Amino acid sequence: MGLGHEEGFGAPCLKCKEKCEGFELHYWRKICRNCKCGQEEHDIPSSSEEDRKVGKLFEDTKYTTLIAKLKNDGIPLYKRNVMILTSPVPYKKSVTIDTVTYEWAPPVQNQTLAKQYMQMLPKEKQPVAGSEGAQYRKKQLAKQLPAHDQDPSKCHELSPSEVRHMEQFVKKYKKEALGVGDVKLPGDVEVRAPDENNLKNGGGRGTSSTVGTMEKSPDRKASQYSCYHCKLSMKEGDPAVYAERAGYDKLWHPGCFVCGTCGELLVDMIYFWKNGNLYCGRHYCDSERPRCAGCDELIFSNEYTLAEGQNWHLKHFCCFDCDCVLAGITYITVNDKPVCKSCYMKNHAAICQGCHNAIDPEVQRVSYNNFNWHAKRECFLCSCCSKCLIGQKFISVEGMLFCSVACKEKMMS
Repeated sequence: MGLGHEEGFGAPCLKCKEKCEGFELHYWRKICRNCKCGQEEHDIPSSSEEDRKVGKLFEDTKYTTLIAKLKNDGIPLYKRNVMILTSPVPYKKSVTIDTVTYEWAPPVQNQTLAKQYMQMLPKEKQPVAGSEGAQYRKKQLAKQLPAHDQDPSKCHELSPSEVRHMEQFVKKYKKEALGVGDVKLPGDVEVRAPDENNLKNGGGRGTSSTVGTMEKSPDRKASQYSCYHCKLSMKEGDPAVYAERAGYDKLWHPGCFVCGTCGELLVDMIYFWKNGNLYCGRHYCDSERPRCAGCDELIFSNEYTLAEGQNWHLKHFCCFDCDCVLAGITYITVNDKPVCKSCYMKNHAAICQGCHNAIDPEVQRVSYNNFNWHAKRECFLCSCCSKCLIGQKFISVEGMLFCSVACKEKMMS
């Protein structure tokens, strides 16, 4: 189901431009076939696709006010709040208008509040169109909210049973954990007393963790409110972010509204609340289900394998280079990725300075200053007199070995 094809977008990788000819989607790994980086590392115009993804996430939730359905196909589309600020700038004898467009802003009626929120974010994370911050937001949308964590059609060959289990899982997290932050001034918030069941669950696994009696917030100065994340006091006049599932007795600085696992700013303030902690979508799902290190999808089958400290679908424990199945054969780990012995010898093996052949990972070798040799008499020897240097003192000069100063001087003269 899904992803049974390759897509070429021609967009070079922002991470490794020198070796990527353009993005070409691997048919099940969710990475580029050319450079092996994720789609989020490529500058692919996908705003509409991301809006569809987030729209589907909010479908059948209390956040339907944030989506609109297209008339022709009924697909839910995320109604991003785009904020455009204009200000006059004196220029010689005239005045020009400076325009700043934020690709996303908090959906609040008070634009001044939204502007304050943006100014409290690190500059490199403010989603101003065409800026580093806009690229950061785009990357986090891909990273934090993978389409294949909510839509079975974006996954690779799921069985009917796996589709059913995934749909139940998505329905459950939409009901129990998903939320969108709310930007308010601390003094304007009404505090809801959480119910006893919510307190027992560590502050937030119920469908509405803030159900209870409404209590007016007593008059307090902003400095008397402290951020749930950094514990520092709020400043007078500064907006705070609230998470309904956490209860309105908790609040965060805009820059502190981050995932408890990866520490990244929660993109568009979309959060998942569990046991007193905020998570991005990816890391909430990771806390609930095993994730395949091969295809990056959540595992809903009863059978899977554990290797190199990671989980894998049985069919996805494959060589990272050639995709051959590794069950029952020798493999080597390269940068945390399993590689078959044949691909290792061809693409990754150290080269012997003596014989200039690849060094088998299962044989002994000598390494010194980023140079390697087979640990054999015919390879690890003096470059001048050919004396075997295994177990002996030696002098190394740019990959050449010498048994003595005399041999070095003779060779280098």
